[in-house]
Amino acid sequence: MRAKKFIMNTFLLTVTSLLIRGIGLYFQIYLSGKIGAAGIGLFQLIMSVYVFGVTLAVSGVRFAVCRIVSEEIGLENESAIRGAVRRCLVYALSFGLFSGFLLFAGAYRIGAVWVGDSRTVLSLRILALTLPLISVSAVMGGYFTAVQRIVKSSSAQLFENLVRIAAVMFLLNFIPSDNLEYACAAVSVGNLLGEVLSVLLMLVLYLLDVRRYRKSFVPLRGMTRRLLRLAMPLALSAYARTALGSLYHLLVPRGLQKSGASVNSSLAAYGTISGMVLPLILYPIAVFTSIAEMLVPDLTEAQVQGDKRLVKRIANRTFSLSLMFSIGICGVFFAYSGALGQLIYRSREAATYIKIFAPLVIIMYMDTVTDGMLKGLGQQMHSMFINILDAGLSVLLVYFLLPVYAVPAYIFTIWFTEAFNFALSLRRLSAVTEIEIPPKAVLRPLICIVGAVNFTLLLLRTLGLPLASEPLSLTLHILSTGIFYYMLLRAFSCVTKTDIKALVSLFK
Repeated sequence: MRAKKFIMNTFLLTVTSLLIRGIGLYFQIYLSGKIGAAGIGLFQLIMSVYVFGVTLAVSGVRFAVCRIVSEEIGLENESAIRGAVRRCLVYALSFGLFSGFLLFAGAYRIGAVWVGDSRTVLSLRILALTLPLISVSAVMGGYFTAVQRIVKSSSAQLFENLVRIAAVMFLLNFIPSDNLEYACAAVSVGNLLGEVLSVLLMLVLYLLDVRRYRKSFVPLRGMTRRLLRLAMPLALSAYARTALGSLYHLLVPRGLQKSGASVNSSLAAYGTISGMVLPLILYPIAVFTSIAEMLVPDLTEAQVQGDKRLVKRIANRTFSLSLMFSIGICGVFFAYSGALGQLIYRSREAATYIKIFAPLVIIMYMDTVTDGMLKGLGQQMHSMFINILDAGLSVLLVYFLLPVYAVPAYIFTIWFTEAFNFALSLRRLSAVTEIEIPPKAVLRPLICIVGAVNFTLLLLRTLGLPLASEPLSLTLHILSTGIFYYMLLRAFSCVTKTDIKALVSLFK
């Protein structure tokens, strides 16, 4: 029953996440065509500041809600759930209002002085209004994850994205394409409208859902202390990491300019990599973020109940299946990078960067799953400490290398820091779960994806359907590669009949 519930919730969360990310990717492609790579780069600078405001608004509350509610369910103390959520809402709103005030009041100094571009000020002021709403959404999202009512939070996210995109596309019709300041402001207004309607929907869904739990009239002793113990260390470490991350993103265009590039070309290079290529290769990561999020309550309950064998079994099987999937995605991006770059962005530069970052997919995706398991096992502080080290190292590399080596240094920084982060996270996971990763778990899927790509290219070329940057050709190649990859995984016993039967039985 536990496995069935986990699979179904992960499946639902993955489908909605892929849908949301697909809509977001389409929107990113639309924006790149509407405002260009320089406009994407400018908005990425705005978001690099905004993300710190979001971190301050949330302040670790999403994970704290998820952990506390999961613990109460594991201890069969469901009467405490309402009170816990109320405490978390007060905590979150305090930080959300404070964060919004700081960003709104300091928008000019942040945009014109720190970022160095006054075109960002208007957008920052608009986005400041979303921060209290985001803090409330974080509490609702943590609650729905803990009680495993994923469809409700996912539907609100989907609704938010549809509203945001519709509003932005409408507003951009009235703004000249070369006016990047007002174009970015239009995107910010769309974000604000989406957040307002999303929060209203989530609150209604929460009030309807929480009626299933008894009201608690007994004082929740120690609840505030538990909340602060979980949220504040996470919040403080998140502040440090996000501040370093924001500094890192602000330093990239400046470093490129110091290497001799103009302002617009620096924004274009930064926008192509961070605003176009990375969102594309990270699109399938929705599968892994879903798994990581759903692992938190299951691993928490298993740990609270002292079931070490279950913890080890969940960790090992999740890791091996995720590894197979990430290697397959890596092979698709690497083999078809040229066609993807031309078809989606009409850009040779984007195609080149897709191929460069394709192998990094394995590391990025597996790091997401590893972090999810660490959080579920109460190792969130180790995870955040690793992330802070990663962010600090990124800042140092960008600051010293970009003015000398330009774009190659930016690529090296992303590669090196992602690998560094994953290595430390995996080491910690191995220490707390005794996870086993035999060499064949990596070598067999690699052989399978290489074979799948070559079989596909040979077969379709023989049938008179060579690879081209056209939707039909690329779709046929990707689907054929997926089919061949699955067949080879079966042939090499990476996926067994027992696995298939178990999976099918869970969906019956």
